[in-house]
Amino acid sequence: MSSPTSQTTISPHNQQPLITRTYPSEHELQAVIKRSASAQVRWSSVPLRDRIAIARKFMDEFRNMTNEIPLELTLQMGRPISQGVGEVRGLLERAEYMLSIAESALADVALTDTDKPGFRRFIKRAPLGVILVIAPWNYPYLTSINSVLPALVAGNSVLLKPSPQTPLAAERFALAWARAGLPTDLLQVVHLSPDLTTFVVQHSAVNFISFTGSVVGGRSVDQAAAAAKDFKGLGGKDPAYVRADANLDYTVSELVDGAMFNSGQSCCAIERIYVHEALFDTFVSKYVDLVKNYKLGDPTQPDINLGPVVSVVSAERIRKQVADAIEAGAKALIPEGSFPVALLGTAYVAPQVLVDVDHSMSIMMEETFGPVIGIMKVSSDEEAIRLMNDSPYGLTASVWTDAQHNPDSEASFLNIVDQLHAGTVFLNRCDYLDPALAWTGVKDSGRGVSLSKFGYDQLTRAKSVHMKIQI
Repeated sequence: MSSPTSQTTISPHNQQPLITRTYPSEHELQAVIKRSASAQVRWSSVPLRDRIAIARKFMDEFRNMTNEIPLELTLQMGRPISQGVGEVRGLLERAEYMLSIAESALADVALTDTDKPGFRRFIKRAPLGVILVIAPWNYPYLTSINSVLPALVAGNSVLLKPSPQTPLAAERFALAWARAGLPTDLLQVVHLSPDLTTFVVQHSAVNFISFTGSVVGGRSVDQAAAAAKDFKGLGGKDPAYVRADANLDYTVSELVDGAMFNSGQSCCAIERIYVHEALFDTFVSKYVDLVKNYKLGDPTQPDINLGPVVSVVSAERIRKQVADAIEAGAKALIPEGSFPVALLGTAYVAPQVLVDVDHSMSIMMEETFGPVIGIMKVSSDEEAIRLMNDSPYGLTASVWTDAQHNPDSEASFLNIVDQLHAGTVFLNRCDYLDPALAWTGVKDSGRGVSLSKFGYDQLTRAKSVHMKIQI
């Protein structure tokens, strides 16, 4: 069977072809990588402050595209157009923070406290070289900025491979950098088949791989990569624990949004909830009432707040996971027909709330990536912690408790934090990336770091300098 020569993006809401891109040959890819490596050598000698200045101009150019981006995203991946501007704001917020710490994060590390007379030692942060960034479709701008900006600012060059679902996002991203004055070939968008992706991953001139996407995709990249390369950022099955003293109305609202925003298609979306038995019935009732108020439909319409999932295949997988749970004893609380647009054969999936679930069901153990939530009753912190940790994933977890009015709640939360297997633990919020905090995961939720000062550490290598001045 011959390899594909092109890719076509299908709009989720109408299943019509949107854009087609042709794949390069291996010979053409060789030339792309060679140009990237040559550009990186020149770029690494550009002063850091000049690199930062170009990155700030990129922010201005990207900001100027605000009116064009939401509809373009909606057509590619189905997110309601009313929610598209949030990704623009999020990108600018992260970029601003990463630039604000760039000089300190990339500064030489002096060792003056332990220097002997006649010696001087310090550690420089040297760029790695050519970075391959493999970006997902669900938040193509946010995930790209996490790696691309610090990589370029640190002196690397970047090959950006977008998802076939969102090729225009990568091209617009690169256009903003070009308009900002980024030298040619430092950021190149490459549309690749799986075989061509493997070719680039294994190329000797590619020094680091930043991957964000599914566990299956990540393992494929990991198997293809040389031992010295790494990838980061896989999926999640992120849990929330609602303690007995939680502010119920606030918590319900936040956890519905955390599960349903972007049709649940976020690596850090809430996918399972554990509620203390003292609040369980009331919590579930309020949760269901709020979910029923969502409007599922054509995402290009401004009054819609729940769009289709990314593909019919994804919709079928989500429906099967729900059906399997119900067959195993789960109870669905959103009646069939509540969302008439959610028809078989389409990418529209009705939101669903399931109770009477347990960890024998895939709905509580495997990533759903859709507008579906399972809710379980627990009797103690210890039971909640055990269940939250009973997962192959470990991206984020959240705890909901009245730390404002109950002085013991914060101490209880910090005790829970120490026991949870997760890269980020939230108190009274969820589904959010703070650019000042390291974005990382454990278990099958990936390895490596983006954002914060540690994001720069990952994209550079330590280069020690040892000087004997007096002879």
